[in-house]
Formats: sequence, C-alpha cells, structure tokens
Amino acid sequence: MKVIVDLALCQGHSVCLGEAPEVFDVVEQDDGYPQVKVLLENPPQTLRDKVMKAARYCPNNVITVVDE
Repeated sequence: MKVIVDLALCQGHSVCLGEAPEVFDVVEQDDGYPQVKVLLENPPQTLRDKVMKAARYCPNNVITVVDE
C-alpha cells in the first residue's frame, strides 16, 4: 500500500493525524499554515484500517491509497 497526499490542496485540518498518527504528521509551513507530512509512504498492512479512515475522513479528500 502506498499513501499519496496532494499537498497543493491540503489545508492542514489534522484529521489524518488523529486517525493514523503513525503515518501522518502536521507541520507548519514557512507561511505559517499547517500541512500534512507523510511519515510512512508505504505503511504496513497492519495500519491499513487507520490509513483508510484518514483518507475517508479528510475534509479536502487529498489522501489517496494505492495498492501495490
């Protein structure tokens, strides 16, 4: 599984961090706005449910999960 985030559309709501903190973090950009950071681009299958919830609940739908 591969996690892809469209950083151009991310508004840093932190929902992903709440659902899967092992995979996502939210950092402050140079302009002061928050943005998601992917900690594990290829997380283990044991985290699949958490990653899928993060993608499902993202308010801007910027998280894509690809099966490899």
